[in-house]
Amino acid sequence: MPDLPKAPPRAWQRMLSGRRLDLIDPSPLDIELSDIAHGLARVARWNGQTMGSHAFSVAQHTLIVEEIVGLIAPNASAGAGPEVRLATMLHDAPEYVIGDMISPFKAVIGGSYKAVEKRLLSAIHIRFGLPAVLPPELESQIKAADIGAAYLEATHLAGFGEAEAKRLFGRDPKLPPSTQSDYMTPWPAGKAEKQFLTRFRALLG
Repeated sequence: MPDLPKAPPRAWQRMLSGRRLDLIDPSPLDIELSDIAHGLARVARWNGQTMGSHAFSVAQHTLIVEEIVGLIAPNASAGAGPEVRLATMLHDAPEYVIGDMISPFKAVIGGSYKAVEKRLLSAIHIRFGLPAVLPPELESQIKAADIGAAYLEATHLAGFGEAEAKRLFGRDPKLPPSTQSDYMTPWPAGKAEKQFLTRFRALLG
């Protein structure tokens, strides 16, 4: 009896919303905010190697980055600012599908993951009314804020000394002490999901 042709490997993920997101050709129509928030609140930064009773989630990290963007680009809260803030909230959004690969692992596997990540991020941007590819100036602002958040997380949660963190991640972004204290305490997944949704919906207006 001849062998039956093999079905191609499954390249989509079923989300709790019921959507099926194709990683090869992601459609903006299959992207739901609730799925992003739920997923990011359950993806751990630093491979889970952080202090505290809960994993430090990508959702919580995203909210810190958005706070830091407000320091770097103080006009981001008005005028064209909501686009900056929304883009910041979505900068790690593909990780609700592919997880948070730590930088050392990215260095090992090379850049092949980037094509998948870029396709997902472009679809996510389109879903929420942003350009598929962000202007370089905006990307630079978000990257600077992302690195600032990494410095805080490294020194407060991941066991890095200040000198090593400064060498790897740059300088302390100097968040207000009360803000820093709250965001550097890992939240339960449910709280991180709720906070992410609340902030994102506020930005959408």
